[in-house]
Amino acid sequence: MKTKILFFFLMCVSLNTFAQEEITVQRYTAHNKGKFFVSWGGNRDSYTKSDVNFRGKDYNFTVNDMKAHDKPKGWHLDYVNPANMTIPQTNFRMGYFFSDHYSVSIGWDHMKYVMTQNQMANVTGTINLPADQSGSIYNGLYNNTPVDMSQGGAIEGGYDKGVTNPNGPAFLMYEHTDGLNYINTEVSRHDDISKLFGINNTDKVQINLTEGLGAGLLYPKTNATVLGKERHDDFHVSGYGLSAKAGINFTFFKYFYIQGELKGGYINMQDIRTTQSNDDKASQDFFFLQRIIAVGGIFRI
Repeated sequence: MKTKILFFFLMCVSLNTFAQEEITVQRYTAHNKGKFFVSWGGNRDSYTKSDVNFRGKDYNFTVNDMKAHDKPKGWHLDYVNPANMTIPQTNFRMGYFFSDHYSVSIGWDHMKYVMTQNQMANVTGTINLPADQSGSIYNGLYNNTPVDMSQGGAIEGGYDKGVTNPNGPAFLMYEHTDGLNYINTEVSRHDDISKLFGINNTDKVQINLTEGLGAGLLYPKTNATVLGKERHDDFHVSGYGLSAKAGINFTFFKYFYIQGELKGGYINMQDIRTTQSNDDKASQDFFFLQRIIAVGGIFRI
């Protein structure tokens, strides 16, 4: 009799353990390998000062320690309006988990870089434009010469095509506002930390930490007016970028998530188109920091 009771007890324990293991295996969030994900969000950006060189047939000068800022849209319907989704500062990413903890993804970080016009910056170099060009008023030798970046009525955003600057040619208006496009590939690690918050059913709520490294190309549309010359204002592969990120991910009901990230990196652009002339270029390098909030989905096909 005792043997039968002991056997029954062991059977119950075994069945209960098996049932628990079965439940764990069935959780959608228990494993990531083979899943795809896609996200869309917005960002705010900060940039270090940058030495920007402008060069052409009749000029070669550098603006030292240029200050720049982003151009936030704020909370706006454009983030979800398909016709205007590229107007704000946005982030798109899609990727694949090749293991439970690692993913590879491609993305487009649409930042905006605006030279601060109300600043004094030292300029070094030479300007020797032909006398019949309006920008020739700035001809001369510059040796760490302080220059008001609002000189000549320069304004952030510049002037629309066909609109004449009422104050004559501006010395410089310079920005990547459509935008500072960082097209990149990332490899990221993901770790479930739900248990630290007492969460057992991760199919309802799951909390993950993520870290990653990325690299890619810069494909800006640069809005620049240099010494009154007509701007180029078209997309152009201008350089490369490197980045690292860390973030926290909240996944709800297995398939939907909100993710916050801090992403910093280095941008080097040595071939920036500025005017209609192929002779005119700009180059710069700087560090950046993004603060990103994105929403997305994770699924299997």
